[in-house]
Amino acid sequence: MDTALVLFRRDLRLTDNPAWSAACVEHARVLPVFIHADDETRSVGAASRWWLHHSLVALDQGLREAGAALHLRRGEPLGILRELIRRSGARAVYWNRLYEPAAIERDTHIKSALQQDGIAVHSYSAALWCEPWRIATAQGLPYKVFTPYWRNLRAELQPVEPLPAPRVPGWHALPDGIALDALDLLPRVDWAGGLRAHWRPGEAGARDLLEIFADDAVNDYAHARDLPARHGTSRLSPHLHFGEISPRQIHFELDRRARATDAPRRPDLEPFLRELGWREFAHHLLFHFPHTPTENFNPRFDDFPWAATDDAAIERWQRGRTGIPLVDAGMRELWQTGWMHNRVRMVVASFLTKNLRQHWRHGARWFHDTLVDADLANNTLGWQWVAGCGADAAPYFRVFNPLTQAKKFDPDGTYLRRWLPELADASTALLHEPWKDAALLQRSGYPPPMIDLGQSRQRALDAYDRLRQS
Repeated sequence: MDTALVLFRRDLRLTDNPAWSAACVEHARVLPVFIHADDETRSVGAASRWWLHHSLVALDQGLREAGAALHLRRGEPLGILRELIRRSGARAVYWNRLYEPAAIERDTHIKSALQQDGIAVHSYSAALWCEPWRIATAQGLPYKVFTPYWRNLRAELQPVEPLPAPRVPGWHALPDGIALDALDLLPRVDWAGGLRAHWRPGEAGARDLLEIFADDAVNDYAHARDLPARHGTSRLSPHLHFGEISPRQIHFELDRRARATDAPRRPDLEPFLRELGWREFAHHLLFHFPHTPTENFNPRFDDFPWAATDDAAIERWQRGRTGIPLVDAGMRELWQTGWMHNRVRMVVASFLTKNLRQHWRHGARWFHDTLVDADLANNTLGWQWVAGCGADAAPYFRVFNPLTQAKKFDPDGTYLRRWLPELADASTALLHEPWKDAALLQRSGYPPPMIDLGQSRQRALDAYDRLRQS
């Protein structure tokens, strides 16, 4: 019988999955496969590995309900694919495209090798609205500024009904797949209780969050997205990263609900769609400028006088022990839940790169290891944006003041009290500035500030002036 092999990667869903749908339509039997490459074992952060484990559990459950099961392997993808093709008799391989430089290089090599073997390889777009090479300036160059990029992309966007989960025609079962535990994705010491309490990896979890967001938060998104104490954002980023939901699904559902709402109460979807556009822009940049995960987008910053690497200071920042409440609250939220509110992400990144003047790569590595939505494109763009050295970056002299940011966006201290329990009983005024009461610091065990915000800001600006004058 005609068999197709379907390679799942970061497209861990059965609905709106063009590779999976095409294989099920075109072939009599399908063999769904997930291969955890050895290099991914080293490169994927701990929080992402936890998420991947549970997302694979959910995907396999969905496949079993549909009459199939996920074949799991670990190792070098091309060799494993060739083995599975030989054993199954498959004459075609299907996958959805990835856009990181290493993934593109690997997929190009695999596709060429399999085609030389006489195997048809079909790849599809499933992760983005618009693939990175499809949008360019009038001069045919990649965009470096978000607003004109978004204007171009937005003009093309129309709600498109997602693909339903296809009927599985037949399943080609193979023995000798490995157990999920053999992928060694879960931590050996169970630190993931906070992740379990806050997240439900998998396609169903993504649908639930989208429904919650569409029912409530989207109506006030433009305002509430800046308030860390509120669930004013979609929190869909990890589900998008692992492909448990697609931008097309989100866009279609939000648009459908908006159209069904009376005009006076119809939500403005544009602010949220623009945020999805920022994600697209990140992938656009990474595709066209593949050096940016490790090098400055703006080469002028290659000569920036960063402070010498201070491991002790970096560790205090990582552990949420800087003595600056908003920074510490954000870093503890990250450590416990694998996620951090976007407004707070900008604040903690600014503190590391400007007040402490530590290189942005230190922060990018920590986020990559601890975020459940650790996306190479978004993480790189975000850190370089805050550091002032990226595409369409915030001006270097924009130094986020954690105190003023907390007073503006968490005025009653709800977010601070949630993540700094030792200060929960402090007055709101002291909660924002606990260093003003030595007795409070002694009683609570909360540390004094590791650095003066004003003086460190000035040192950062002086360093920038030296760069400009060089």
